[in-house]
Amino acid sequence: MFPPHLSFKPGLAVLWLITAMARAVSGEIVREYRHDAPLADDPFLQPIGRQIRSSDPLTAVGFDVAGNLWAGTATGIGRLEGTNWVSQATPAIRRLVSVGGALWAISAAGLHRLDGDRWPQIGTEAITDLCGHRGELVAATAQQLFQVQNGRLVPLGPTNTPFAVTRVVSHADSLFVVGASRLAPFLRGRFGTPDVYGFDADTAWDWGGLPATPIRDALSWGNRLLLGTERGVGVLRGMSLTTWRGDDGLPYEDITCLSRGFTNDVWLGTTRGAIRYCDGNWDYFAGERWLPAERVNALAVNGREVAIATDQGVARLRFETYTLAKQAAYYERFLEGWGQKRLGLTHKLEWDEGRKEFVREVGDNDGGYSVAYLAAQCYRYAVTHEAAARVEATNTFHSLRWLEAITGIPGFPARAVWARGELGHQSQQGSGGYPAEWHAAADPRFEWKGDTSSDELCGHFYGVSLFLDLVAEGNEVRQAKTHLVRIADHLMTNRWRLLDVDRQPTRWGRWDPEYLQTDEGRYDRGLQAVELLSFIRTAAAVSGQARFETGYQELVKLGYPDFTLRLRNTAPPESVLHFEDELGFWAYWNLLRLEPDPELRAVYRRSLERSYEVVRVEQQPWLNFVYAALTGETGEIAAAVRQLRAWPLDLRLWTYQNSHRSDQKTPPGYGVFKAGAGAPGGLRPYVAREREPARGDAWMMQADGGNGGRDVVEPGQWLLAYWMGRYHRFIAAPTVTEPSKLIVTRSEVLAGGARPYVGPDRPALP
Repeated sequence: MFPPHLSFKPGLAVLWLITAMARAVSGEIVREYRHDAPLADDPFLQPIGRQIRSSDPLTAVGFDVAGNLWAGTATGIGRLEGTNWVSQATPAIRRLVSVGGALWAISAAGLHRLDGDRWPQIGTEAITDLCGHRGELVAATAQQLFQVQNGRLVPLGPTNTPFAVTRVVSHADSLFVVGASRLAPFLRGRFGTPDVYGFDADTAWDWGGLPATPIRDALSWGNRLLLGTERGVGVLRGMSLTTWRGDDGLPYEDITCLSRGFTNDVWLGTTRGAIRYCDGNWDYFAGERWLPAERVNALAVNGREVAIATDQGVARLRFETYTLAKQAAYYERFLEGWGQKRLGLTHKLEWDEGRKEFVREVGDNDGGYSVAYLAAQCYRYAVTHEAAARVEATNTFHSLRWLEAITGIPGFPARAVWARGELGHQSQQGSGGYPAEWHAAADPRFEWKGDTSSDELCGHFYGVSLFLDLVAEGNEVRQAKTHLVRIADHLMTNRWRLLDVDRQPTRWGRWDPEYLQTDEGRYDRGLQAVELLSFIRTAAAVSGQARFETGYQELVKLGYPDFTLRLRNTAPPESVLHFEDELGFWAYWNLLRLEPDPELRAVYRRSLERSYEVVRVEQQPWLNFVYAALTGETGEIAAAVRQLRAWPLDLRLWTYQNSHRSDQKTPPGYGVFKAGAGAPGGLRPYVAREREPARGDAWMMQADGGNGGRDVVEPGQWLLAYWMGRYHRFIAAPTVTEPSKLIVTRSEVLAGGARPYVGPDRPALP
């Protein structure tokens, strides 16, 4: 029978199966919804970038038939050998064109054809462009057309062009000449065709108009002739001229050049990055992650590699076939290879300017951030039953236990642990701008960070509960339950407060009624109520102890469930903290799964619905999966998968900027309800390759950010979302069997990272 909180409509194409799990919660029902039509893990193209710097601006770029990359400058032409340019002095190179089985260069002095590694000149005419047409090579000057025959330029008819020609294009069996603001076919020995009145006309369209002039580049792309301008792209189909602009999804309108891609895609260079358009999707490649400089001067494609010429060098984007399963394998190797694991915890890396190397950050919420990896490995083990997944999950679980044990305060976990003398950055900043509170541990080899906040507790209850449900065996079941009960007992004993070594509440460790009556507490009470109710409901479920049920009912009488209805405030901007979304969804996970009272669950469901509608526009994969798993509503699963596929393989946080883009509008069907910290609330989300890979507490709509690649985020959040999607059958297992689409070797992982941890091991715990 379907429970009353799930509306089931016969005839729907999607069937929901309800499963009950009671192993870890002493008889309480854990509600989960499993989707019976998961999205396929189809192979997709993963871009991998490399940059080669140049002291001279690159004006042209092209591949020869052997796959060698050539680039032109104002002083000559060069071939790339490794990471060095081997240059030849020639007149200034304006354009490189691959046509007729050869690579051609257009210089200020004439036309050149690559012969071996030399560039002999053909004629002295000031060529503007070259193309292939009906098996012939056609070149153009500003005023005349030529055929290239046996190393000579032969005039193509006696007629001068009706306007200064900048491009010549073979399109739809016709030869078109392009000027700054005009476009005309060359047919049967003349330019243009008669208009409806019989007069000669060189205008090639009956409907529409150019988005701007001049026309900077032209490209035949299937049945469309594309015309690049500073205000977007003119798209000629038949004799109708429409446009691609920001409102159509074009990320940036100031077009400099165009190129066919390698499948059914097209590439657009702009003054601020490169764009790939394929099957209605726009992918934007800009900023430090992808390009040496913003302005794209030329594009060239060879197989699945795209060369992008800029004023400071060339970017080479190689597209490899990946599945999400292979991406997961890559990030596992990345964590190891880049030294992001330490003492059972996972860490962000920071650049140490003095040492000129990356080191691990031992920071403010190491336990909370490591929960993502713990949860990921729990789901991975539940899906695959791989021994390696169980080892990783168990290792991280014991590290969370250690964070509580090291403080010597029952139920009070540390934020982080520092081994004396280790190589790394020991955070000296605490929560809310306060100084860090580091304390000597009983074991003289370690220090621990105090002033623990609600962040850590939310993470512990979320991650350890999943470990209990999906991984724990034998004595681990007792250890996990004891861990959660000790934290809950600390809160109950201390009247819903988290007390530090000084026996005073920590800065962000208060859930008591007195705090909720203060100005700050009234602002925070929606989130605080969801958190505390979730903690105590979990403790009651895993322990079976009546005292926790009594404490929970006391909170109900105090009105805490009603506070949950508005978990998140959305204004004023300076008070909106996006990381609180993650805290809320951590807490929702147990609260909605474990609440047996249908009336209370209805209140919590309403709270979840409000909170999710606030964040839904961000298309954050894990938030989407949590909501879908708790409610059975899967409308945002496809958006989540798109976001996962768009994570880059390089996890350095490069500087990025999107606020200049032309496609700044909220996607249809979404609303924007909250502001950013000190900034407008944003209009749209950005995928990680256009922004940065991020932890679960990041704001997906932040337009500008990054720090020049000086930080390296750990991929735990991606792994959590992926394996959660697999477990709940939102994402299917890959059906491909080729190892190259599933397995990652060590040599495939980007080189770099921090040195391995060298220091004392984590002590064993009972």
